[in-house]
Amino acid sequence: MLEAGSEAPAFSLPDQDGKVVSLQELRGRWVVLYFYPKDDTPGCTVEACEFTAARPALADLDAVVLGCSADNAAAHQKFIAKHRLGITLLTDADRKVMRDYGAYGKKVLYGKETVGVIRSTVLIAPDGRIAHRWATVKAAGHAEHVRARLVELQGGAATKVAPRAVRKPAAKKVVARKPAAKKAAKAKGK
Repeated sequence: MLEAGSEAPAFSLPDQDGKVVSLQELRGRWVVLYFYPKDDTPGCTVEACEFTAARPALADLDAVVLGCSADNAAAHQKFIAKHRLGITLLTDADRKVMRDYGAYGKKVLYGKETVGVIRSTVLIAPDGRIAHRWATVKAAGHAEHVRARLVELQGGAATKVAPRAVRKPAAKKVVARKPAAKKAAKAKGK
């Protein structure tokens, strides 16, 4: 069982472009490693889109976001393109890393016990140790929970980031113009 303070299990997995990403290479940075069941499914899409939206705030906290599923590179590329994702997706085809992180095993889905990927997240500190683990998560709102926890761990206040306001274009003033003939008649009458 992974606990805060324990060494994060090492991993080297291919990303959506076939480049191998290893935990060792990320040493010195915060790593948000989240596990999800399948590309382009409703909950997984919500989670990936929210992590993409949170990426700038997480990058400001020196954190890199890695999503991990058993899907192959082609599925990841299609998922990224379809939803304009800005995060790295890793392939754990044999689910070894998922097992090492407690993200694969028995779970209850719609009241029925099954075996599969457990939606979970691990926050890894720059020293390679587990800083926080969410054993099970709900997709919606999770990226914000991760950001808030990271702020707390770095000694800041965990204030919620307000969504950026969408600026509407300023309404143009409509000025009624008088026809030239009316202006001239009015000027003569004065």
